[in-house]
Amino acid sequence: MGFLGGLKAEAQRNFIARADEAKDHIIYKYPENNIRLMTQLTVASDEMALFVKDGVVAGKLGAGRHTLDTNNVPFVSKLLEKVTGGNLFIAEVYFVTLREFSGLKFGGPIGDTRDPETGLGIGTMVYGDYSLKVNDPEKLIIGLVGMRKVENDDFLGWFKNQVLKVTRDRIAELIVKKKWPLLDVTSGAYTEEIEQEVIAGTKQHVEPYGVTVVRFGNFTISIKPEDEATLKKLSKDVAYSRLAGGFNQYAQGQAMLGAAEGMAKGGEGSGAGNALGGMGMGMGFGMAQNFMNQQGNQNQGGGQAQQPPLAPPAAPAAGPSVMDRLKQLNELKTAGLLNDDEFNAKKAELMKLL
Repeated sequence: MGFLGGLKAEAQRNFIARADEAKDHIIYKYPENNIRLMTQLTVASDEMALFVKDGVVAGKLGAGRHTLDTNNVPFVSKLLEKVTGGNLFIAEVYFVTLREFSGLKFGGPIGDTRDPETGLGIGTMVYGDYSLKVNDPEKLIIGLVGMRKVENDDFLGWFKNQVLKVTRDRIAELIVKKKWPLLDVTSGAYTEEIEQEVIAGTKQHVEPYGVTVVRFGNFTISIKPEDEATLKKLSKDVAYSRLAGGFNQYAQGQAMLGAAEGMAKGGEGSGAGNALGGMGMGMGFGMAQNFMNQQGNQNQGGGQAQQPPLAPPAAPAAGPSVMDRLKQLNELKTAGLLNDDEFNAKKAELMKLL
């Protein structure tokens, strides 16, 4: 360092303020510990300066320009070192920003979360951003000094881990206790409730450090696309089985309809094949019709009386007419047992028989 550089450095030691490159830091530690008396300290309107010695906050100063003299700042006398002849005092100076910081990113895996509707364990992720605010700078500095995390990046890394930990625990707990289907959670249906729970959960972890999470933004819970497709299919099967009166009944009905479709296609162009197809489809539609009648009887009885299981009806020699099967097909679609594509495909096959 040249002569002029040395003079500049000496002059800078007479003025203390947050460095320009640290204007957007929540915490900034002044690099010098040996501070001269009569030094000018500048504190911005949205921050506070704290003087720490031996792990204890000796004093703090709010916004403004302060001359560090025992007459102007009485606590400076507690920091004076006798060996310096009373011209220097030793302390760590921290600047803590008091305004709200937003757009802080977080995210990571929650782990396998069991879906209450299907019972599957699905790998789940959460990510988003949040804002925080320092309410008590003294608590923050003492807490971070004890953890040796007084640098801004160290503090943000620690805080992000606290947010992620609470988010993981609260989401898993809410899904189990409230039996929220995982597809509803990932769709954003419960985002507001989850955000409030996470904010309340982080409070007990970060409040001792004088910090609070104010709000979340872009809060997203997600699963892999292939897992989402699996859940949607299984959820559809569960819904259909409930409508049919149980999973076994639903499976039997699906098997009968599948067999009927196979026989109709296999015997296409043959009178015998068409007859078998008509018998199979008639049995399948008859089975599904019985399922709906059974469900209707249960609903009329308030869901109290259990109806005995109905055996598949014997197929008549000639099978039901095509018009009857079209009517049954329409009833299946109305009941929600067939989607539009399935309905149109089976309707087209029946129309060929007219």
